[in-house]
Amino acid sequence: MKKICLFAYLLIWIIPMVSAQDKLLSLEDLTPGGTTYGNFSPKTELNYKWYGNELAVYDDSLMSIINPANNKVRLTLSNKELQNITGLNNSSLRSLSFISIEGKHLASISIRGKRLFFDLETKKVELEIQQESNWANIDFSKENLSIAFTQKEGLYIKSANSEPFVVAESEKPGIVYGQSVHRDEFGIYKGTFWSPKGNFLAFYRMDESMVTEYPLVHIPSPQAPFGSKPREAELKPIRYPMAGQTSHEVTIGIYHLQSGQTVYLKTGEPKDHYLTNIAWDPSEKFIYVAEINREQNHMKMNKYDVESGLLITTLFEESNEHYVEPSNPPLFLKTNPDMFIWQSQRDGYNHLYLYNTNGDLVRQLTSGNYPVAEVIGLDEKNQYVYISTNEQTPIDFHTYKVEIKTGKKTLLTPSPGVHRSSLNMSGNYLLNRYSNQNVPLCIDLVNTKNGKTNNLQLASNPYAGYKLPEITLGNIKAADGKSDLYYRLVKPTDFDPNKKYPTVIYVYGGPHSQMVRNTWMGGVRGWDVYMAQQGYVVFTLDNRGTSNRGFDFESVIHRRLGYHEVEDQMKGVDFLLSLPYVDADRMGVYGWSFGGFMATSLMLRYGDLFKVGVAGGAVIDWSYYEVMYGERYMDSPQENQEGYEYSNLNNLAGNLSGRLLLIHGDEDPTVVMQHTLSFLKACISARTYPDYFIYTGHGHNMGGKDRVHLQEKITRYFNDYLKK
Repeated sequence: MKKICLFAYLLIWIIPMVSAQDKLLSLEDLTPGGTTYGNFSPKTELNYKWYGNELAVYDDSLMSIINPANNKVRLTLSNKELQNITGLNNSSLRSLSFISIEGKHLASISIRGKRLFFDLETKKVELEIQQESNWANIDFSKENLSIAFTQKEGLYIKSANSEPFVVAESEKPGIVYGQSVHRDEFGIYKGTFWSPKGNFLAFYRMDESMVTEYPLVHIPSPQAPFGSKPREAELKPIRYPMAGQTSHEVTIGIYHLQSGQTVYLKTGEPKDHYLTNIAWDPSEKFIYVAEINREQNHMKMNKYDVESGLLITTLFEESNEHYVEPSNPPLFLKTNPDMFIWQSQRDGYNHLYLYNTNGDLVRQLTSGNYPVAEVIGLDEKNQYVYISTNEQTPIDFHTYKVEIKTGKKTLLTPSPGVHRSSLNMSGNYLLNRYSNQNVPLCIDLVNTKNGKTNNLQLASNPYAGYKLPEITLGNIKAADGKSDLYYRLVKPTDFDPNKKYPTVIYVYGGPHSQMVRNTWMGGVRGWDVYMAQQGYVVFTLDNRGTSNRGFDFESVIHRRLGYHEVEDQMKGVDFLLSLPYVDADRMGVYGWSFGGFMATSLMLRYGDLFKVGVAGGAVIDWSYYEVMYGERYMDSPQENQEGYEYSNLNNLAGNLSGRLLLIHGDEDPTVVMQHTLSFLKACISARTYPDYFIYTGHGHNMGGKDRVHLQEKITRYFNDYLKK
């Protein structure tokens, strides 16, 4: 490996990133959606993907298939050849980076609504599909060269030699097929699941007809020509089950491609449970489903017969007084299909357990006071499982191989930073991408047998020549006096230790988040850099309740959101006030979503310290939030009235003394506008005076060029009321 990819590892990292030049960055440079944002992402000259056991190495004009053992090129594909294969001209095929590797010999490319699957060896098209604009949730099976897709509420399949045909169509309003369910909780991100040999398609059926419709309103674009569209606003209701209310009902269908018949799993009562972590048995005879009760404190791993849909057995169960949250399906061993690996937090950290298909625990594969963050894959012989963990320090993530027979763990990525690895088919090489505070992006090839690492590419600093702030990563103690909390501190450019600076805390603080990692520039957000140029200190702290620190650390928030999180953020404030350059009279806070809840909480509970706040898409009253997430962390309002009352920020509206800007998208389907509107009403009654800004036509966050407007709006608010 090139030595430039290595740097000294310290408990606290301080990087003076100030250039001798005076060039500053704009919000267009630093904001996703900005016109020049793409110029400032770390890039390498070449890109890499696995093609079976070989490397696919490509740039805009040429893809080469290379043997990683000897670096010999076996096959190439030029941009011109791709034009000949697809029949598309050069203006449509500007870059080979759009090619997806689908499996052995098979690749695909999607352009202008057409998806082409072609054999890289013969360079012949195997399947051509003209996708309609209203097709969604497209799921490809390389085994049978078919795609499943949804159209409105129905589910369809398009095979190589057939027109699209119906798998299931909605019988009435409120029933949908083949879409993600349970509001994407429990690791769910799609609604269809092809069987290993492509003979069956499992799919979700969601009945939301019993769920209350929530009104969202869409207004016509003011730029539309007069008379081209109705002038009236349009009602666009969504099904939104709030905590404690009637939830949707989900079942799982199994469609048999040969017979054209569908069988539904007999998942039983009550119907408002959660069905997740779907996994096919390699034989296609059985399917496995994790069933979680409505209270989310008990899980059953169930095995079903594919032909009849009947429950065969419950392999094992898990319970916790707070909640259970399985997020990864069983991973079957190909060399021993009667064995699978299961991920569980049952011992306090997410670890791997080897089970047989009778439900017997064979052995625990990993253990210790660290979580397995990801299972990367198995080698071809299933001797090793490859994982990512933050065992060395909570803000670094490394790749290890774990011997399945013994549990012996071997580090494969020793360089400090956050590593993201992918495994070739046999498991003898890793393609490893990582960054740390000093390294924008490093791509390495790692021999998994001997650990030998060869550097493939190193990205240059995209900010070279620009004036940048000093960024520090470190840790402090939580309010419990025991837990380490990690922070990122951004100093103003042209920092003068003798001056006093306004300070903004950027906060998220909720479950499944980790804002502070040892990545490029400490994972700093573009807006933080811009604010440093404006003369601010910007501080971010991961409080208890955030992820990758173990179940006790994460679940301490249960039933009382905003209590321990705020306690810990105030420890961050104590740390800031100990710094001689932080102006205690100019303290601000900004957050979005759960972070909006946190920012508002801090403004209302500690108004004597926080002068200015910005809260975007903020949860105000958790009884207005949806069932799955809300009841996991708060239980239902009927079960936890005291907790809901404590966390309801409407009750604190009279405490507002500083300047608070509330921002919301008027079509937000996640944190509905009722949160912000209820708080405004509470403030009117309490004679307090927040500010309010709406982004019309936007959902839970702002995208595209409007995001640049958002960041400028927030910056101006702090400049107007905090900087002076």
